[in-house]
Amino acid sequence: MRDLADAIESMEQLATVWRAMVLDRDPRADVRDLPGIAVRWADSRFAFWNCVTLTEAGADAGVLKQRLHEAAAVMRSKTRPGFLWVFEALLDDGARAALAAAAERAGLRYAFPGTGMAGDLLPLPEPAHPELAFVRVDSDELLQAYADINARAYGFPLEDGRDGLAGSAWWKRGVFADLGLRDGVPVTCAATVEAEGRLFVVLVATDPAWERRGYGEAVTRKALYEGGRATGLTRATLHATVAGAPVYPRIGFEPNSPIGFYALAGLPGASDSSGPSGLSG
Repeated sequence: MRDLADAIESMEQLATVWRAMVLDRDPRADVRDLPGIAVRWADSRFAFWNCVTLTEAGADAGVLKQRLHEAAAVMRSKTRPGFLWVFEALLDDGARAALAAAAERAGLRYAFPGTGMAGDLLPLPEPAHPELAFVRVDSDELLQAYADINARAYGFPLEDGRDGLAGSAWWKRGVFADLGLRDGVPVTCAATVEAEGRLFVVLVATDPAWERRGYGEAVTRKALYEGGRATGLTRATLHATVAGAPVYPRIGFEPNSPIGFYALAGLPGASDSSGPSGLSG
């Protein structure tokens, strides 16, 4: 049952943090909690702020089929594309076996995989990297740089990334967001935010021109260090892409649930099925 409890924690962290993120973008955002489905949809050009996730623990194949059709209907009602997140450890064995075919019948296509992770790993020592200087995001200029790194890493137009973050007062004051600068140029970024007694790691990214230098791990450690120092929290959670999944266990995270990301069939999704260093972590 520990695996199920960890998966529930991972899903609930998404629902909690994404509610705040999408309301930050638009106070009128759709943040409904429907039976078995959490809607967190800003209708933003930044597709990750447009999210639906399944919330029932132990769902069987019949419930899964119904929820997938309901989730797809919510997605079709929106102007901008987004993603359905499926925490596979929440499903029973029959539902997991039926997931691919049921998603296809609901008009959804598999976009890319992820992994929920968590760990009792704080406090961390103050991090350092010989090629980076760290700076807290506390101005519109630095926040735009943060958005641009994410857009490049995920293959989005710069305007889409900026639509997700630009002008946010919360990201400059309530989120522990850090940039890693190489020779004064922002090349990597990570952030943490307090959520229900945990630090949630969000939007870790490295400019594709500067990958595989340990920058993503270093800036994630910095965001965790600053968030932990400010809040005193000891547990952290995140959702990793394939590229980020090997990085986070080195910090102390342990995987809990595989996550499948689904988009509406016929609509664009992420341009790279492996993703960058991390999605929300």
